[in-house]
Amino acid sequence: MTARPIGDVHVWTIETDESALIDVLAAYDGLLSTEERSRVGRFRQPADRVRFVLGRALARTMLSSLAPLDRRAWRFRITAHGQPELDMTGDLARLRFNLSHTHGLVACVAAVGCDVGVDVEWMDRALTNDIAERFFSPHEAAELRRLPDAEQSRVFFDYWTLKEAYIKARGLGLAIPLDQFSFRLRPPAPPAIAFEPALDDDPARWQFAQTTPTPRHRLGLAICADGRPRRVRFDAVRPEALIA
Repeated sequence: MTARPIGDVHVWTIETDESALIDVLAAYDGLLSTEERSRVGRFRQPADRVRFVLGRALARTMLSSLAPLDRRAWRFRITAHGQPELDMTGDLARLRFNLSHTHGLVACVAAVGCDVGVDVEWMDRALTNDIAERFFSPHEAAELRRLPDAEQSRVFFDYWTLKEAYIKARGLGLAIPLDQFSFRLRPPAPPAIAFEPALDDDPARWQFAQTTPTPRHRLGLAICADGRPRRVRFDAVRPEALIA
């Protein structure tokens, strides 16, 4: 099987009403592997089962839109840093994807030939004032403090989703210290990143984007474009669209 040539980066989001979707999870069962079904059975909370199943159904559907492979045929493994990645060979190994979920939303990004990361956050949750001081870079924390109180929550999630998306695209998770890189928010231009000398990376490799898929959610996207900017396509899909 052959994946499409290098092209767009695709981001799909799907809203989840966990209580309403419990009864339809069986419709996705045929898409899951034996290992995935086993994992579903280990979740204690129904909402966690919904997010996991929708995430895997979303990923399988997206990947099959980029390569002529049946949705049931995709194989995944979990990295040492806890992220799912493809366990495929040949040309299909060029495909990359990443998943994120939060209360009320699941997101997946997929692309050919470049590493990608996505993070979604529910913005209605309460925040403690010391999170930015503990986890953000000094530049980001200072920029946040300068803002009026009414704006701080929104900008906090701008930083948080971008930072999570970047470490997920690197595939290293929190092994990368969050205070060793900084984002410059410069709307309407895309966000830019800067690195401390100890962090071995080049800002020119990276492309970032953000969107608000619902009034309650913020999404950050990181693309290792290596100087070749990608067009990003955002699409909202309904749970029923994943049922075949």
